Amino acid sequence: MEYLQELATSSQGHILCCTCGVAIPPNPANMCVACLRTQVDISEGIPKQVTVHFCKQCERYLQPPGTWVQCALESRELLALCLKKLKGSMNKVRLIDAGFLWTEPHSKRIKTKLTIQKEVMNGAILQQVFVVEFVVQSQMCDDCHRVEAKDFWKAVVQVRQKTQHKKTFYYLEQLLLKHKLHQTALNIKEIHEGIDFYYSSKQHAQKMVDFLQCTVPCRSKTSQRLISHDIHSNTYNYKSTFSIEIVPVCKDNVVCLSPRLAQSLGNFGQVCVCIRVTSTIHLIDPNTLQIAEVDGNTYWRYPFNSLCNPRQLEEFIVMDIDVIRDQKLGSGAGIRSNKHTLAEVWVQKTSEMDTSQQYHCRTFLGHLLNIGDLVLGYDFANSNVNDEYLNKMNPHHVPDVVLIKKSYDRSRRVKRRNWKLQEMTRDREGMDTDDERQYQDFLEDLEEDEALRKNINIYKDASKIPVESDTDDDGAPRISLAEMLEELSLNDATGGEGADMMTD
Repeated sequence: MEYLQELATSSQGHILCCTCGVAIPPNPANMCVACLRTQVDISEGIPKQVTVHFCKQCERYLQPPGTWVQCALESRELLALCLKKLKGSMNKVRLIDAGFLWTEPHSKRIKTKLTIQKEVMNGAILQQVFVVEFVVQSQMCDDCHRVEAKDFWKAVVQVRQKTQHKKTFYYLEQLLLKHKLHQTALNIKEIHEGIDFYYSSKQHAQKMVDFLQCTVPCRSKTSQRLISHDIHSNTYNYKSTFSIEIVPVCKDNVVCLSPRLAQSLGNFGQVCVCIRVTSTIHLIDPNTLQIAEVDGNTYWRYPFNSLCNPRQLEEFIVMDIDVIRDQKLGSGAGIRSNKHTLAEVWVQKTSEMDTSQQYHCRTFLGHLLNIGDLVLGYDFANSNVNDEYLNKMNPHHVPDVVLIKKSYDRSRRVKRRNWKLQEMTRDREGMDTDDERQYQDFLEDLEEDEALRKNINIYKDASKIPVESDTDDDGAPRISLAEMLEELSLNDATGGEGADMMTD
């Protein structure tokens, strides 16, 4: 005999709402949700419109009591800041969810949708969703107040270089632009022999000093002056000054090393040429092609100065050239350059073409020079140089002429130069009329030295359209298009007729 047992299914009963009579599942309040919301508002006491303060200059929001924080629109940080404004009025409710509602970015309104829960009559839990609107009001922060107050600063970095050429400063300017270290400065003032950077905090100035010590050979000094002192809170207000002195040697300078330093560099020649200044001074011996690097500490221990300034460069014409191959160096010699070629040349000044006076010298430009080329160099045979180490040298070891670089037609180079560099906005005082020529020299150095421009952002100049012509090609070095890709866009490739062809 089989017994069929029916499964007992329990079903929940319904009750009638005590207010409207609608059948509802039983709850502690014996009321439906609609009637319960008419009786109780759990969002009561929570403001529906709140004000937040925003600084237009630095684009930061005020987080009470006095902290300014950077927040993007509809970010987690901005949502946390808005909820902190409601924290005091939401102690009796439980926050379930929070999010942003879309508003126009320029409407100065931030809308958030909040979901909260609260226990109401007889233990019933009610959940409610409502919108809180935050009105953005403009208010300038204390830091921007100090920036707007002219000549306010807490730290200054004074960068100086005692030279007649600004090549190192031009190179340093491009490094600062690439790493965006100039953005924290309140003001940048260019004066004679240097630049001053003003900062609102000592930490920003210290960061600049650390950057300079890593990028250029220099030494620094620090001093501070007491401005005010609060005896009650024991706080001090100082103004700090950082003095940075860059080594007084630039690219293409001829220097004379001390005998001790020259020997420590691997029996280096005392008269040598500076081919580059980065974090170290790069030197080359025009007689042996030896190369060496001198850092800042070594320089200040064995200092040396430039024998000639760039204004003393003279133009020579190559009369004869003989490349030297397989030269044997003495014992203890240093590293030789693989990018240059040693050669013996006979040159004559272009200003003395009506005479028969010629000069013989060795040069490291053997890979660039040919008979009839123009080259720039220093004439030591007819110049009076006052240098401690040069005066003690054997006169037979001092070269008559030191060649620096090959000369090209500057007007042609400027005409076909289709790239540009950015510049920092700064105050200029006492500008020299020679600055434009020095800046053109720096641009030519970038074209000639690939290692120098690898740390610099080079931008394509859309305002210049280079005209390619066989008659204009004099062998002058150029910067390739691959190094100017930062400002290239698809509009450059499909502009004009190309764009019309793609839309057809």
